[in-house]
Amino acid sequence: MRMKLLILGANGFIGNSLVRAILDRTDWSVVGMDKSRDKLEHSLGDPRFLFAEGDIVTEREWVDRQIAASDVVLPLVAIATPAAYVRQPIEVFQLTFEENLRIVRRTLEARKRLIFPSSSEVYGMGSDEPFEEERTPLVNGPIHKERWIYACSKQLLDRVIWAYGRHHGLQFTLVRPFNWIGPRLDDPRAAREGSSRVVTQFIRNLVEGQPIHLVDGGRQRRCFTYIDDGIDCLMRVLENRGGLANGRILNIGNPANDCSMRDLALRLNDLFHEYAPERGHSPCRMIEVTAEDHYGEGYQDILYRKPCILQARTLLGWRPRVGLEEALSRTVRAHLETLAPA
Repeated sequence: MRMKLLILGANGFIGNSLVRAILDRTDWSVVGMDKSRDKLEHSLGDPRFLFAEGDIVTEREWVDRQIAASDVVLPLVAIATPAAYVRQPIEVFQLTFEENLRIVRRTLEARKRLIFPSSSEVYGMGSDEPFEEERTPLVNGPIHKERWIYACSKQLLDRVIWAYGRHHGLQFTLVRPFNWIGPRLDDPRAAREGSSRVVTQFIRNLVEGQPIHLVDGGRQRRCFTYIDDGIDCLMRVLENRGGLANGRILNIGNPANDCSMRDLALRLNDLFHEYAPERGHSPCRMIEVTAEDHYGEGYQDILYRKPCILQARTLLGWRPRVGLEEALSRTVRAHLETLAPA
């Protein structure tokens, strides 16, 4: 079936990659909105892609019209950098929860299908390993640790969407990405300590010859998922063969790509010197810092985050294919190409 999709946040890391995959692999059409378009040059000339530069907060009437005219709505707009949770908690809540709740309600009123990006953050400090969508308790820290406002916003939206589906007929799928990486992850030229995602920040540190800051010793572990694997799963969710994705919560991650932050720094150092041999090869300088010094007193870290992907595998026939070394290698190469002189 030919579909029309609305992707809000189309210029983001997930959004631009998804737009490209849809246009390359299907006959579907896409309407996108974002505040910039620099990552979308691969798709802007396609007649099946209509892009509007704007903000979902100020362009609500446009958004509402597009929801009514679309078959599927994907609101990929949120503030998802840890430093912002501590420094701008109200702004994080307003965009991540309030604006997205408005879009969820408009999607319900228009009787459209919603694919909503939840977050691995919702699992918080849960003690299960791995995290399971239907069993793992969602445990957050104390109120004065403001970093939890993003996780709470996402979790509450999950609960509202579930209730709208159960009691009001909203057709939805909740997807929880686990640390997706790859080209266009962030702009490495704009990386700022504490404000960028960890892989981008570490690469920027290596390029500039700056020490890598290991928060609380770098003991935290994450499972990194290559963007192509994540997009492959999202495409299966969109196709929704047999309606098997309806009313589901799906972890999208790669449990085999488990890595500590200290090990991540060492791996990236080796790859950086492999692709930039003129820099010589020496171990990267690492400095241990406290979470409070790095992010602020409202921060609290999560020691591990491993997904159970049984549902995505059994319902959609999906499994991740790109191992950690290859995922990091492709990401480093892409970031170095971005930083290379014109």
